[in-house]
Amino acid sequence: MPDGTMSQGGAVTGIEAGPVRHDRANLIGFVADAESEAALQSGLAGLLAEAPDFRRGTIRTAQAAMQKTATPRVLIVDISGEDQPLKALGDLAAVVEPDVCVLVVGEHDSTDFYREVTRGLGAADYLAKPLTRENVARHFGSLVMGRAPSSDSVLGGRVLTVTGVRGGVGASTIAANLAWHLGGSLRHHTVLFDPDLYRGTAAFLFNLQPGAGLRTALEYPDRIDSLLAERAAVPASDRLHVLSGEEPLGMPLAYAPGAGERLVESLRRRYNFVIADVPFAPVPLHRDLLDLAHQRILVLEPTLAAMRDTLRLLGLPAGPNQTQGAVLVLNRLGLPGGLSRRQIEEGLKTKIDIVIPDMPKPLRQAANLGEPAMVTSTALARLIGDLARQVASLALVDAVAADPAAAPRRRARRGMFGWSRRKAA
Repeated sequence: MPDGTMSQGGAVTGIEAGPVRHDRANLIGFVADAESEAALQSGLAGLLAEAPDFRRGTIRTAQAAMQKTATPRVLIVDISGEDQPLKALGDLAAVVEPDVCVLVVGEHDSTDFYREVTRGLGAADYLAKPLTRENVARHFGSLVMGRAPSSDSVLGGRVLTVTGVRGGVGASTIAANLAWHLGGSLRHHTVLFDPDLYRGTAAFLFNLQPGAGLRTALEYPDRIDSLLAERAAVPASDRLHVLSGEEPLGMPLAYAPGAGERLVESLRRRYNFVIADVPFAPVPLHRDLLDLAHQRILVLEPTLAAMRDTLRLLGLPAGPNQTQGAVLVLNRLGLPGGLSRRQIEEGLKTKIDIVIPDMPKPLRQAANLGEPAMVTSTALARLIGDLARQVASLALVDAVAADPAAAPRRRARRGMFGWSRRKAA
């Protein structure tokens, strides 16, 4: 094509239209050379209320910067000179928010490479150098101005539910530590959602005061937007937020049908991972969350009662987003008087995925201090890391690192930059 440009076959995608987040820049660009920066500056001039923030550097510079700052609505990255550009884009996807509009420039000018970057990895568009003012304006302009993708193309983050098969088995502790591992250790944008509006357990485990607004969101779903969800969530770290409530015990909740789905979709546009601590109870909100999850995690202890309840929960129909059965976490193995792992597996007629030994002292101490137990327990940290690899699709990121050429094939159904889905040419 002229000027080394490639169009997207008429599909128009761009920034999710919605309320403005004041901590989020409109556009940040990392460009390796002065000529390309000048073309981008002139091609995008006047399209935004504030001047774009262009910085000299490559995609690796962008990755380092995005680990320390809020993700902009539009991010322009330069893959010039990168030996493994697909791996580099995969690494970038792990540290930006799912709804970011990523625009890529580089030296590759083949149609196959363009398809890998856009359809395989989910970038909004790609331009080959040399850039000109005209091709920048023509291909990047509408995206920068904020034309939104259709609703069926918004995918967003991954939803995980953690459910104790009965009370007191440690599901909330495991959910909190999993959230800390994904958000605090691995630096993915993560929210821990506690749908029990009366206890505020998730906030308590992090020594936080529950935020306001969650009840309103569940009673009036028409008021839900990304800003409301974020105002109600309280930061536990720069990449981990906790969404919970602590309503008066005598105050009934008038849950509106569909509110859970609308809230989850709003959270998925903001976070890479939504971890919901969902006790199983005859409550419409809890059942909706179990159906909306991409992956269910069931936590049991080594007792006959827990084994019975696990069998009942395994019999629940799978939700539409679930492609595999629930992950089973056997907690408190070695509990005095408890069953063995072999007895549990024989009773369930299935294998246990993760086994966590009984460790009451560090867990009790962590709860009293309001910090994740995995911070001080290396054994728990290792087991939570194993759980994350099973439920959070982190194996796909590992696969990209090992074999960059495999990324488009393995990510074809869901781009790494989560909101962007491409239709086949």
